[in-house]
Amino acid sequence: MAQIREPVEAPLATFRDHFRDAMRSDVTILDRVTQYVLRRKGKEIRPTLVLLAAEMCGGVREESYTAAALVELLHTATLVHDDVVDEAETRRGVLAIHRRWKNKVAVLFGDYLLSRGLLLALDHKQYALLHTMSDAVRRMSEGELLQIETARKLDITEETYFRIIGDKTGSLIAACLAAGAESAGADEATADHARTIGEKLGLAFQIRDDLFDYDSSNTGKPAGLDLQDRKMTLPLIAALELAPEAESARIMRIVKKRRKSPGKIREVVAWVHASGGVAAARARMEQLAGEAADGLRTFPPGEAREALIGLCAFVVARKR
Repeated sequence: MAQIREPVEAPLATFRDHFRDAMRSDVTILDRVTQYVLRRKGKEIRPTLVLLAAEMCGGVREESYTAAALVELLHTATLVHDDVVDEAETRRGVLAIHRRWKNKVAVLFGDYLLSRGLLLALDHKQYALLHTMSDAVRRMSEGELLQIETARKLDITEETYFRIIGDKTGSLIAACLAAGAESAGADEATADHARTIGEKLGLAFQIRDDLFDYDSSNTGKPAGLDLQDRKMTLPLIAALELAPEAESARIMRIVKKRRKSPGKIREVVAWVHASGGVAAARARMEQLAGEAADGLRTFPPGEAREALIGLCAFVVARKR
């Protein structure tokens, strides 16, 4: 990621100032929670994407910093709300906000970040940016709710899986590249092309995450956590489609159980590998990342373009 960020290291420093300014409040508790969040910033992948896309499409402008700050505000808000919904204990190695300040503060803080992001776009009269990001938030919400609906029945198809991860993960990555292109003055066709590339990159990113559940050697986490939670992801879906019907039915009886022994989890993980589910998911991930890289090669050569192409390779090869 350090190599990928390199072409926009200076703009990222300026972005951080914009981001801190956008979060500022004279309400004491809001300021305390904000400082808690800022001290534990993540990899800044999404603002990096915005700035790289802007650089690739003509150069980083003042509008690009607004776009990057808005993206990070919305992303942070969704993480805060997700932790409440998932009852998560920690985020980035420390107590999640709702564990430190209770649910009410966490939900209201997430709402505050959403409102600050929307006002940021309005204050700078970047209405196209507002539309791009609002559509991403809508899709993310729909994806979460669709996943909840399908989890109850455990009848998710490959088509539904891609709809869910496209909405939950692909939509925001797509919005980052589109917003970056728009902020640099790109026309509608170019911004749409960047959006399509981002969608494919987001899909590949999520499939890689789902593959980690079938290999604990790189992440340090035990394999099968998604299975324990009865989450249907692409490796399992592909294996069920490839295997004989009787075998698939036997495995689904295990998956549907709310409590599964470690031995049963290992059995399903091994079966998914043996049935070709992991290989099929990996091939689809590599295809999507390759298509995203090919799409990027239609842009003029430059460090930003090469960094984004490198990101496509990183998404496939990352170990965590």
